[in-house]
Order: sequence, then C-alpha cells, then structure tokens
Amino acid sequence: MGNILVTDGMAESAIMDLRKLGHKVTEKYFQPEELEDGVLVNYDAIVVRSATKLNEKILSVSKNISGGLGFIGRGGVGVDNIDIKAASKFDMIVCNTPQSSTQSVVEITIGHLLSSVRYISKGSSDLKIGKWTKKTLRGTELSGKNLGLIGFGRIAQGVAQIAEALGMNLHCYDPYLPKEIAKEKNCTLHENVDDVFKNCTHISIHCNYSDETHHLVNSSRIMMMPLRGDDGVNCGRHIVNCARGGILNEDDILKSLNNGELSTVSMDVFEKEPPGLIDLINHENFQGTPHIGAATMEAQMRIGKEMVTLLDDYFNGKVPHSKLN
Repeated sequence: MGNILVTDGMAESAIMDLRKLGHKVTEKYFQPEELEDGVLVNYDAIVVRSATKLNEKILSVSKNISGGLGFIGRGGVGVDNIDIKAASKFDMIVCNTPQSSTQSVVEITIGHLLSSVRYISKGSSDLKIGKWTKKTLRGTELSGKNLGLIGFGRIAQGVAQIAEALGMNLHCYDPYLPKEIAKEKNCTLHENVDDVFKNCTHISIHCNYSDETHHLVNSSRIMMMPLRGDDGVNCGRHIVNCARGGILNEDDILKSLNNGELSTVSMDVFEKEPPGLIDLINHENFQGTPHIGAATMEAQMRIGKEMVTLLDDYFNGKVPHSKLN
C-alpha cells in the first residue's frame, strides 16, 4: 500500500476511498523551500492541483536508493506546474484527470462570455452602490458574432457546442487538431493563430501554457480583431481566458482596455495567483473570478474518483489510463 501526500486539497470522499483501500493519506501543503529540502522523499505519491509547483530541483531530491516519490497526480487538466521531462528522468509517472472538470470549465467560460457582453457583473456592482445604469449598460448579443477558440480540445469543443446553439460562428486554431474534427464541429480551422484574431470579435483561450503560448494574446493581436460582427453590429472586441495564466499579456490587456481598443476582458486565471490589487482588476471593463473554473461539487467528485482509480492502478502495477510520460 502507498504513502500518499495531498497538497492542494481533494474531495473528502476520494480520501476516504484511498484509506479504505489501505493507503496512508496525508493532507498537507508544503512551502517551496520545504519541497526543495527533500520532504517528498518520504512519500510514494503526491496529488497536486495548481498551487504546488514541482520543478526539476524539487523532483531531484524526491527520490533515493530505497524509493521515494514515484507518482505525481494532477487533479485537473493543466500540468505546466510539473516538470514532466524531469519527472521522466527520475522515473516518476505523471497523470492528470483530463475529463473530470471539462463540463465545469465549459460552463464558466460560457458564463463569462454572456456576462461580459451583457454587463451582468457591472450591472450588479452598480446596483450595490445605488447606481441605476439602465441607459448606459447597452450590451450586444452573442448571436451572429464570430467566436475564435485558441486550442480546440475537449473544453473548447464543449464551449463551441453551446456557442453555436446561441447563434455564434465558430473559428479555431489548433496545430494538433485533425481537420475532420473541426469539420464535424462546424468550426473553421485556421492555419495560424493570427487568422483567428483577424476573423473574430470574440476570443476564448483553451490552450496550454508554454514558451510558445506565453503572452500569445498581446496588443498587436488585439488590434487584428474586427470591431463588427458578421451581422454588421459594432459589438467591439471581447476576450475570455479560463485556461491558464500567462497566455494573456496583462500589461497589454490593461493598455488596450484603457485606450478603448479592447471592449471587455474576462479572466479566471492570472500570470501570478493571487494577482493582488492591480489596475487591471479595478478596470470597469474587467470581469474576473479567482481560478474557480473547476470548482464545482460535481467536478471535484469526478476528479477525486478518477484520481483514486489512477493511484490504485499505479500501486497495483498497472499503467494508469492518463499517464503523460
């Protein structure tokens, strides 16, 4: 049986299931300096979310001759907080739970899209301070507008399905996507990311964070976006990011909001989390949530259940189904 560390939280039902299977489970968050001192060598497996960062230095001191860390489980999809190359070097398996939070992130993305163009968050804030802004908060419809999806995996495809039902025209960029899938989803697949920006008034981010996607959304690409939808309505430019922080250049986003080049931005993720009280957050056309895309009861239960399966397979000598290396 395994000695498992859970650092960033996991559904209580999943922890109980692991203990019923005979595993020892410790729930504790360790600071980076503690991780660098080799505390993980005392565990066979670790389950993290986005808060715990596992770089090569940390992983290098998490293994010894008698054993040490062998399994890294990421509750959720993104694994940019884990050095997978280093994990492979030190013979550590890395797994995520790619399907468990899909529906929750789809729904929050659609929520941000709708709320941004109809000023739901701003209207609510105005009411709370006694302002009746009925005449000034004139929004636009999503119907008849072009939605650009940067990345077209499970979540983006779920967003596309709802957006199409709302009457939006679908465009996407994903260099790893077979053309047949885009065609099946009634989505125009572009050969480069700039073409998506040039064709879409609304952009939703669904790619992983990497050197290639760092600050992918910047002032120059914002200026490529049209101001009018295919229906002829001057709807402005709108960007939603519920994927990973760092893909948006936050300085450029603020600049574009200040000079009116960008109409709204909605963000669930940030380059630094928590971001603190910054000018971007205080902008009237900014709408944000504190990285809660997967924070639903349903998603957490599914993530926990999938992680129990992955860990049980690992400790029984089987290859976990979502092994990434």
